[in-house]
Amino acid sequence: MGNRATSKELIALGGRVRERRRELGYSQEKLAEYADISLNTVSRIEGGLSDMTVQVFQRLTKALKMDAGVLLGIEPPYEGEDAALRDALFRAQYLQDGERKVVSQTVLTLIDGLQSYIEAEKEEGGSHEKKI
Repeated sequence: MGNRATSKELIALGGRVRERRRELGYSQEKLAEYADISLNTVSRIEGGLSDMTVQVFQRLTKALKMDAGVLLGIEPPYEGEDAALRDALFRAQYLQDGERKVVSQTVLTLIDGLQSYIEAEKEEGGSHEKKI
């Protein structure tokens, strides 16, 4: 079969697309609209009946707000706080350049402030289990 996806891979991918769509509360129609693909394409992908172009895959990852590796099943899904952080970073990458710069500078400033706070607490005898 070479580099073509197997039926099992397509079914698994379709299942991950369906699961994420439901997590986000999207109907198939809404996902099709957000990804700028047809409803029939969404239905066939979720059913494991159709492979897709790289362009369609990219549109789906963006519409589903999901990492490509996780959607492909080659990386584990993010959970808990990691999932929230990953979601924020994923969403930030689609902001306009100026907006992305503001978000980046704000996050870095928050991290720097938190690190300074932790260092000051340590000097005063406070304890923190986790170092950033």
